[in-house]
Amino acid sequence: MNAVERWQTDLAEAGTLEPGVTDRILSVHGDRGARAIEAVSEGRVKEYRDFTVVVGHDDEYVVEGQGCGCRDSEYNLDPGDPTELCWHVIAVAIAERVGEVDAHDMWYSDVRDFL
Repeated sequence: MNAVERWQTDLAEAGTLEPGVTDRILSVHGDRGARAIEAVSEGRVKEYRDFTVVVGHDDEYVVEGQGCGCRDSEYNLDPGDPTELCWHVIAVAIAERVGEVDAHDMWYSDVRDFL
């Protein structure tokens, strides 16, 4: 089990961001982990019928599995290293495990047309 799988398992079992799990997230992901925790605490992880989206300060980021279309994922992260995740993917993983995903029974593609 790698470090990401370990904190995800611990978080799923705890169901809440306990200090020990939070420390593990921060030790593995640093600033990306801190930004992800902030996004979850602010309710910025949204689930639609077609995508899960993390609302950033300047844009919205579509997350599918362990993939994200953000520039950080595209240019800075090693896709072969399972611990290198953008903060959007980390936020979705956290929100799913603590029940903090804001679910919307609509298609994101319809919502995006309004933006």
